[in-house]
Amino acid sequence: MESSPASSSSPTPVTDSSADSLAKDLQNQSLGAVDEGVKIKKKLEDFNWDHSFVKELPGDPRTDVISREVLHACYSKVSPSVEVDDPQLVAWSVSVAELLDLDPKEFERPDFPLMLSGAKPLPGAMSYAQCYGGHQFGMWAGQLGDGRAITLGEVLNSKGERWELQLKGAGRTPYSRFADGLAVLRSSIREFLCSETMHCLGIPTTRALCLLTTVAIRRKNPAQSFAGFLSHFYALDYAIKHHFPHIESMDRSDSLSFKTGDEDDSVVDLTSNKYAAWIVEIAERTATLVARWQGVGFTHGVLNTDNMSILGQTIDYGPFGFLDAFDPSYTPNTTDLPGRRYCFANQPDIGLWNIAQFSKTLAVAQLINQKEANYAMERYGDKFMDEYQAIMSKKLGLTKYNKEVISKLLNNMSVDKVDYTNFFRLLANVKANPNTPENELLKPLKAVLLDIGKERKEAWIKWMRSYIQEVGGSEVSDEERKARMDSVNPKYILRNYLCQSAIDAAEQGDFSEVNNLIRLMKRPYEEQPGMEKYARLPPAWAYRPGVCMLSCSS
Repeated sequence: MESSPASSSSPTPVTDSSADSLAKDLQNQSLGAVDEGVKIKKKLEDFNWDHSFVKELPGDPRTDVISREVLHACYSKVSPSVEVDDPQLVAWSVSVAELLDLDPKEFERPDFPLMLSGAKPLPGAMSYAQCYGGHQFGMWAGQLGDGRAITLGEVLNSKGERWELQLKGAGRTPYSRFADGLAVLRSSIREFLCSETMHCLGIPTTRALCLLTTVAIRRKNPAQSFAGFLSHFYALDYAIKHHFPHIESMDRSDSLSFKTGDEDDSVVDLTSNKYAAWIVEIAERTATLVARWQGVGFTHGVLNTDNMSILGQTIDYGPFGFLDAFDPSYTPNTTDLPGRRYCFANQPDIGLWNIAQFSKTLAVAQLINQKEANYAMERYGDKFMDEYQAIMSKKLGLTKYNKEVISKLLNNMSVDKVDYTNFFRLLANVKANPNTPENELLKPLKAVLLDIGKERKEAWIKWMRSYIQEVGGSEVSDEERKARMDSVNPKYILRNYLCQSAIDAAEQGDFSEVNNLIRLMKRPYEEQPGMEKYARLPPAWAYRPGVCMLSCSS
C-alpha cells in the first residue's frame, strides 16, 4: 500500500517555508522522531475511517468496471476484483504503520495479506477509483483516472492527520482502458523502494506500507493522497477544505499582499481570493520539491500533470532514475527519448509548465485573474531559485551561493561524466588549504575523476583552486564543513542497477535483497560500515536498456 497525508486538522499560516515545514513534519512523523507518549496501536478492524471524498463529491452512478467516459463525477465506486491466489507479504514498513496507528504485530496476522491484497474486504473501507484528466507529454489527454489504483478510504490517526489508503494492482476500474488493472512485480518493487528512499532523503513523497505477491497480482500498497493537478472544478473547494485548511481561515489581517513583477508594479492580495492563495502555495510547494529532486539527482521520468501532487509530494514512481554519471539530458524513460521533454535538466521548466496549465484552467474558470495566475508562476520561479541555490551551496559546503563556482563545476562534471552522488560525497574530504601542492589537489576525487586527459585535469585543478579559495574564506573548519556536507550529500542512493539486482532475485522468490535495500536506504547519509559495495560506481551492465532506462509501462 502507498500512503501520503491528506491533511492535518490544525491550520498553519501561508509562508515561504510552508513546503520546508511539510517535508520536516513528514519525516518526523514517519520516522517516529516525535515521541508524544504512549503510541496508539490498532488492529486493521479499528481504523478510524472518514470517507470525506465519497461523501462530499459527486460520484459515478454506475458501479461496473467497463472502460468508458465518466461524466460529472470525481470517482467511481469499485471493489478489488482480481482473483487472488495465496497472497504473500514480502516487504513492509513499520514507520508507515505507525503513521496509521497500526500495531506492527498486525503484519504477522495470517489474514493480513488477504485484506491488503483486496482478496478479503477491509472492515470499514469504502473503495473507489478517482476520475481525473491531465496533460501527457505536453498534450491534453482528456479523461485518465485510476486505472490500477483503488482507494479504500481515508483514515484519521490519533494526531488528527488524514491518510488515504490505496491498493495498487487490485483489478480493473472504469479507467483501466485496455489494461487489466494489475501491477507486475518489477514496478511494484521499484515504487516501494523508491518511495521509502525519497522519504529517508527528506523529500516529500507518498509512502508504502507493504508489498505483497500473488500468482495473479503483484503489488499492494496503502494510500495516495488527493494528488493530481485537479481537473474537476467542484473538487477545488474540497481540496482546500481538507488539504489546505489554513487558506479557508485567512482574512485581511494576515496582510498577504505582494507586488508583482509586472511593469505596472501591481499588487496581488491573496487574502481576497482563496483560489489565488491556493495556486500560489501549490506553486511554491512544487518548486521546492523539484529543487530537492535536482539536489539528489532524481529524475522522475513522467512529469505529466496528473503525476504531480498539489501537496508538493513525489508521486507515481514509473521509469524514474537517479543520476549515475552526470548528464543533464538524462531521461530514464524510453518513451521520452525522442525529445527528452522530461530529462533531468528540464524538470524545473516542466514544473513551471504544469503550474501554468493549472493556473490557466483556474483563470478560464474565472476563479483567479491573469495577474494572480502570473504571480503564481512568478513565485514558482523565485521559490525554485531560492531553494536550488541554497541546496547547491550546502552540497558544496559554501556559506553563500557562488554562481561561477557551481556552474563551472556542473559543466566539468557533464564533460567528464562524473558520478553525481559519489563526487559530492568525496568533495567533503577536500581541505581548504591554499598551499596544497598541485599534484595533490585532485587526490580526494581520484575515485570519480577517471580517465581524464591532461587538458581536463588542468580544468579540474583550476576549478579546485577556485573552490578552495571560496571555502577557505569562511570561518568553518574542514571538519565542520565535512559534517555539514555529509548531512546533505547521501552516501547511498537507489541506483537503477541496485533495483534491478533486487528484482532479479525477487523474481526467483528471494526477497532478501529487497529488504537489504530497505534497511540501507533508511540511513542514506550515514557511512554504514560493511555496506560500501552499494556505493560503488555502476557496473557496465547497469547502462543497458531495461536497467538505466525503462518504459512508462515498466
